[in-house]
Amino acid sequence: MLQSYEAIIENGQVKWLTDVPKISKARVIVTILSDTTPQPPRRVPAIAIAGKGKTLGDLVNPMIEEQDWECLK
Repeated sequence: MLQSYEAIIENGQVKWLTDVPKISKARVIVTILSDTTPQPPRRVPAIAIAGKGKTLGDLVNPMIEEQDWECLK
């Protein structure tokens, strides 16, 4: 299976912009993009709140009963 990883080559050194591939040896194909402007780094949650989020209710069905929808208009 082919996998893609984003990186920047600067002075012959590879700087990974995404997760570093966990491989020791591989055949690669490098495509040079004309725009070398790096993307801003992804935001990550503060360590104090990381992993503490909770999903309340069902992600598909509404949490509020259908007869109560009128009050939300």
